Amino acid sequence: MNNKNLTFTTDRLEIRPLVNSDYESWLKGFLDRNLSQYQYDDGLIDMSVCTKIWFEDLVKKHQELIKNDETYILAIFDKNNQHIGMIDLVTIRRGIFQWGECGYFIHNQFWRNGYAYEALRKTLYIADKELEFHRLEAHVNLDNDPSIKLLQKSGFEYECTRKNFIYEFEQWTDNHIYYINFDDNNNQQD
Repeated sequence: MNNKNLTFTTDRLEIRPLVNSDYESWLKGFLDRNLSQYQYDDGLIDMSVCTKIWFEDLVKKHQELIKNDETYILAIFDKNNQHIGMIDLVTIRRGIFQWGECGYFIHNQFWRNGYAYEALRKTLYIADKELEFHRLEAHVNLDNDPSIKLLQKSGFEYECTRKNFIYEFEQWTDNHIYYINFDDNNNQQD
């Protein structure tokens, strides 16, 4: 999978793996965040450990994950090279399944501009056409309405609720599972 093209553009965005020269833009995206706006928004994050050397190690780790077809961590930039957020595609199982999972975040200073939808739609194209996943799912907290609406708008369907599925907030939490099967949905990706 490491020979696949993982750099894509939309009308307003570039979606691709991080490279060392992204450090300043990446860091600024985190440093410019607003205070937390709701439960699932991390808001301001302590970035004091994120030196340039630390970031270069992070880029190497991301490259290794891609090389091993484990996780494709992609940065989202606007056309002015502002770091908007991140999106990832995790390989759950290959072989007869071709099954992955996706996650995402947009820095809260860029919310309500349609960036999450635009990035997710293009990432669905990447997952289908470049990474050849058949099924992609997303795990979302039961009360994370903005994420649920984004997934539904992007073509994901509700499948089930998995009880005590993810350990977060110092407890096991239930999560809704949303999925998209590329072949079944005849989903025309951008």
